[in-house]
Amino acid sequence: MEENQTLASRARGHFLRVAAAVSIRAQALFVRARAVCARTRAYLQSCSPWRRRLLIALGSAGAGSALLLLYLLLLIPFTPGISDLRHARAAQATTLVSADGKELASFEQGVQEHVTLAQISPLVVSALIATEDHRFYQHHGVDIRRVGGAMLASLKGDAQGGSTITQQLARNMFPEEIGRSRNLNRKLKELITALKIELTFSKTEILEAYLNTVPFLYNSFGIEMAARTYFDKPAAKLDILESATLVGMLKGTNYYNPVGNPERSLQRRNVVLGQMRKHELLTERRYRELLKRPLRVHFSRQSERSPTDTHFTAHVRKWLIEWADENDYNLQRDGLVVHTTLDFTLQQAAMRAVERQGNALQAVADAEWSRPGLSASTSTGAYAWMRDGAAPFEYFWQSHPALADAIVRESPEYRRALDGGEAAADALKRMKADRPFIAQLRAAKSRLEAGFVAIDPANGQLRAWVGSRDFHRGQFDHVEQAQRQPGSTFKPFVYGAALEKGLLPERPYRDAVLDIKAADGSIWRPTDMSGTSGQQMTMRDGLVYSKNTITAQVMQDVGLPGIAKLARGLGIRDSKLAMVPSLALGTSPVTLLEMVNAYASIAAQGEYRKPVFVTHITDRHGKTVASFDAEAPQRAMSAESAVTLIDMMRGVVNRGTGAGVRYRFGIQGDVAGKTGTTQNNTDGWFILMHPNLVAGAWVGFNDARVTMRSDYWGQGGHNALLLVGDFFKSAIDGGKIGRDAIFPGGRRPAPLPQPEAEPDEVVEEPGELQQEGAPAPAPAAPDLGGEPPAATEAVEAPRAEGA
Repeated sequence: MEENQTLASRARGHFLRVAAAVSIRAQALFVRARAVCARTRAYLQSCSPWRRRLLIALGSAGAGSALLLLYLLLLIPFTPGISDLRHARAAQATTLVSADGKELASFEQGVQEHVTLAQISPLVVSALIATEDHRFYQHHGVDIRRVGGAMLASLKGDAQGGSTITQQLARNMFPEEIGRSRNLNRKLKELITALKIELTFSKTEILEAYLNTVPFLYNSFGIEMAARTYFDKPAAKLDILESATLVGMLKGTNYYNPVGNPERSLQRRNVVLGQMRKHELLTERRYRELLKRPLRVHFSRQSERSPTDTHFTAHVRKWLIEWADENDYNLQRDGLVVHTTLDFTLQQAAMRAVERQGNALQAVADAEWSRPGLSASTSTGAYAWMRDGAAPFEYFWQSHPALADAIVRESPEYRRALDGGEAAADALKRMKADRPFIAQLRAAKSRLEAGFVAIDPANGQLRAWVGSRDFHRGQFDHVEQAQRQPGSTFKPFVYGAALEKGLLPERPYRDAVLDIKAADGSIWRPTDMSGTSGQQMTMRDGLVYSKNTITAQVMQDVGLPGIAKLARGLGIRDSKLAMVPSLALGTSPVTLLEMVNAYASIAAQGEYRKPVFVTHITDRHGKTVASFDAEAPQRAMSAESAVTLIDMMRGVVNRGTGAGVRYRFGIQGDVAGKTGTTQNNTDGWFILMHPNLVAGAWVGFNDARVTMRSDYWGQGGHNALLLVGDFFKSAIDGGKIGRDAIFPGGRRPAPLPQPEAEPDEVVEEPGELQQEGAPAPAPAAPDLGGEPPAATEAVEAPRAEGA
């Protein structure tokens, strides 16, 4: 005990002696410093004013330089080392994941191709050095003269960049290590890394690395992909104007984008040419001549498809590329994780439904159009063996000779032949004799297509999205891009507007053909091909049985403005709605996404929610870098009217044109929906609302001149319904949506008895809306996913459907 106290006492004594010594030393240094300061002050007082100011400035500069040098030395360990430069860490691609964490796609196979400097036009290198770093071959990574000039210009209010090509390469190679913030710390790290790069690589290697890493928008990285994207040629073949245009973009890819901002791009291109003239890379005459040349861009977005891509991931990619460009992220390197709303299990169920039922319906179309006689079967299975040994669509092309010639004339091959000087008749004859070409052309035209989308009505989140039967066969999206006549699926907006106006579901109307006078004086006469009874029918049954005659009268009571306003409020916000009487019967083309979103608004008791497809984005370490909160819902119709409309649409599924979803697929829950069929069986629609999910499908051919043959299989209740029913059966059986979920004011329906035979259905037939006294509307152009063909064959003006 005493020994411990003795040791402690000795330690305290030693500490006090050391402290006293340090204190004395500090006092001595302080006295010496004061003496130095006093002598310095006295010396400065003895100097003339101008000499005094000069000495103070030099001293301040020296002290500042010393501090800056010390800070630079401290930063060196925090910048990439030589080994990092030689073996740059592997880039981590951005990935898209589903709501349940499954990877959907990635940017690993991005649009980037490394090329050597010998594979790049020398004009690119000349334009780059003249514009970005004309002393590139004289400095060692940092151009002190240029930095000083930039600082002076900035002090005068003309902010300029002083970064060399090597410094820009440092940013491109190590964006995270150097940082993105515009501050002194980043610039110093950039400077240190640039010096290391110059010690490690030759000037040729630096130019090559820079030109292969610089971003050029549209997810294109490097000069090779930029050349292909903006001029549809390799980098080796870029001419002086094209080289100047791409180099000009480096100052601000968005701002000087030749596709989005051609005028700015042209001005910037000319600035680059001016720099080349200034550094004597162009003669004055050549420079003046080039200034007059227009900006010629041949934009061609480069394919970035991966085996796991779908129309949904393509939709997200398109949005994400713009977001990344605006927020300075590299989708190939930064390792972002994009969290989407897609439910992986539901997406798989949707893809299986589209594939399975799409193939079955293709067999129906192939078999029915293979021979003159029309087979009659209500089972898709019967058509599979009918197609065996038959020539699909043979009778269709025999019975439509004008169309058979028209599709040849509309082909790119035919147009190229005419551009090459071949006579039209000779080209047509030659191509018709080319059997493989004709077979390929006709097969594409006779391929049945489909679109499917599902939305959670509670939050507007997209849960499943299938844009076609085969994404890798055709990227045209029948969910978001294709605008088709919705037919009777539009009618709920008519009846919803009536409810909003105070009309009751049991309001009676007479099932009879009536004349409707339009605003332009023309007379419209709605009919149903199944005929009219002349009897009274309630507004509810008008919707259940999809009667044109009743719908037209409801439209008259409500007025077109009220119908259009409700449709817009619920979700038809991009497609144009023609303010003509046939609008009520679904003749204005819309997208499937708009229609399903509008039905989701009805299912949400009249509240519109903008579709949501991404919730948030995290970095490679799991840190959230961006969140996308859903917009506040907007009241589009009263909750009372929405509940009543849902109840009316229950009738469509229980006893109307959509009853097949119950007896074919055993869907027993509280569901409501609507079918749709357009004139000549061109488009088939079905949208089904469940309290937890709303899903819809469209079925048809890309070219609207090709249709299903029989009225039975041309109905939405017999084609699109199969896709939706198949999907919902999988979703319910898999527990993804509740069997017992009930809409407000609803009740779980009693189980349906299993019929011994297929029950009689309410037949959904395309109807007519005859017009007199005014020109008929122009025919809808075929929906080809690209440019419509030339009108070489008279096509009957579309008439509204009546189912």
